[in-house]
Amino acid sequence: MKILITGATGKVGSRLAKRLAQRGNQVRALVRERGRATDLKGIELIEGDLQNAESLEAAVRDVEVVIHCAAFFRGATDEQAHAVNDLGTQRLANAARGASVRRFIFTSTGLVYGSTGGKLVNEDNPCSPTAAYPVSKLAAERFLLGIEGLDVRVLRLPFVYGDGDPHIKDVVPMMRGFPPTHRMSLGHHVDVAQAVTLLLDAPSPAHRIYNVVDDEAPDLATLFASVGEPPPNGSDAERARAFDALLDGRRIREDLGFSPRFPRLADALAAGA
Repeated sequence: MKILITGATGKVGSRLAKRLAQRGNQVRALVRERGRATDLKGIELIEGDLQNAESLEAAVRDVEVVIHCAAFFRGATDEQAHAVNDLGTQRLANAARGASVRRFIFTSTGLVYGSTGGKLVNEDNPCSPTAAYPVSKLAAERFLLGIEGLDVRVLRLPFVYGDGDPHIKDVVPMMRGFPPTHRMSLGHHVDVAQAVTLLLDAPSPAHRIYNVVDDEAPDLATLFASVGEPPPNGSDAERARAFDALLDGRRIREDLGFSPRFPRLADALAAGA
């Protein structure tokens, strides 16, 4: 099938685009600058921007599936997050519907649930995020799920790691003040790709929203140790509350047969992955 992927120069999108191409799909990547996509070999590049509706119409032409990974996360103001993650998604979805795209897969975030006190949350739990990024992603979800004439499926991702991604190391400064016992839902890049391909291949998935998560949520002391860092010091426990939801991943396992290749962080470390 012919697939358009956005965010193909980002952490998730770049790895996903390559795996889809290796799988034999025709992959087109929406990029703002071709110079940032030199490692996307064998992938069609088309320049465009979520802020430019005309460029999106060209991007979705003759495409069967859109996989929307592009987002503005760290450093975004409320206004920037809204403009890119919400309004940009609306433009892309409208263009996809106009081009009769068969399915629209949106990579959202488990942060949309907001603080749950470290309790497991499933797809039917209420969402009450407070930070700009998940607020904008939840707004985009709600728009997508309300649009008519487009088969939308939402994947709520956990903290994604592995596959040469420095993501764990990158968040150490931000989470230095979190409690060392704070637990995080994780998902390996390989398993995010597995979830996407399961949605690509399923003729009619039973649900529209799926949490994607590995089997184990390690504490931050363990996560930090995996990149050679001392545990966080717990000086900013209040800030950590926005990240304390743990994802329940049973739905995608039961509906689509998802089974993580790396169920635990320890498995990925042992495999050098």
